[in-house]
Amino acid sequence: MLDLLAAILEIFLEVFAEALFQFAAEFVGALILRGLAEVFDTSEFKSPWLACIGYVFLGGVTGCLSLLVFPHPLFHPSRIPGLSVILSPVLAGLGMWMVGVALRKRNKKVMQIESFGYGFAFAFGMALVRFLFAMMA
Repeated sequence: MLDLLAAILEIFLEVFAEALFQFAAEFVGALILRGLAEVFDTSEFKSPWLACIGYVFLGGVTGCLSLLVFPHPLFHPSRIPGLSVILSPVLAGLGMWMVGVALRKRNKKVMQIESFGYGFAFAFGMALVRFLFAMMA
């Protein structure tokens, strides 16, 4: 029974840590996008589908870059492979949505990535690249 609880706790910790890592990368990405938007005054894509594909691609690139810093999986793979590829982006998307809500309450300009959908897309690209690398390693 104790082994089952330990396995469940390990799965939750893995998903939470991956989501936190992805959220931090998204937050830094949002700051960079804000800086670029101030310079070029183009902070949003016109087409939602193009934006979604773009954020998945940017997340994949960020995932590749994160492999330079963290070349190994952040946690040992859980007993359910690929679970963090879906759950971590959901948590990271919720985190970015909460950032967007907080900024709207303060009447600040909100970037596209500070929504659930685009935050999820970015984190999904990042999680997918890291998962595929872990599968090949």
